[in-house]
Amino acid sequence: MDLALPEFLAHAVALEDEAAERYLELADMMEAHRNDAVSSVFRSMNRFSQMHCDSIKLRVGSIELPKLKSWEYRWSSPPEVGGEEGFDYMIEPYNALKYARANEVRAMQFYRSVAEGSTNEGVRRLAGEFAHEEAEHVAALDKWIELTPRPSTTWEDDPGTIPPVV
Repeated sequence: MDLALPEFLAHAVALEDEAAERYLELADMMEAHRNDAVSSVFRSMNRFSQMHCDSIKLRVGSIELPKLKSWEYRWSSPPEVGGEEGFDYMIEPYNALKYARANEVRAMQFYRSVAEGSTNEGVRRLAGEFAHEEAEHVAALDKWIELTPRPSTTWEDDPGTIPPVV
């Protein structure tokens, strides 16, 4: 994907802004449903996304970023947003972490595709750095996943099942 530097930075800011908003929305929803462990996971992911966005904005400096319309972004859906499966209020911490990991992998792949497809050295360098940062997020999530108990029934097997009230 060949993007000019301002267009690439506009994509990066939008990607991180959207991720931060989605994680905050998920954290609030989990908190409302008293799923505090998962709320905490999503609040941490919100902070990571905000910090990455702030870092990107510092790099933007005085560069004028284009104001892109939603259809002008070069992705089918923002890479760090994920599907609606994260909105299951019964989701367990393990599955929430897997959801967040999948989001971070998509962001990493987006940045890698930009780095590989760009003819602009500055864009290639920044996209490579951003891909590396996302890879660090994936590695951190892998550690959290490793330390988090797996649910007895996986969310992927039956995401809509609500346990019976006894």
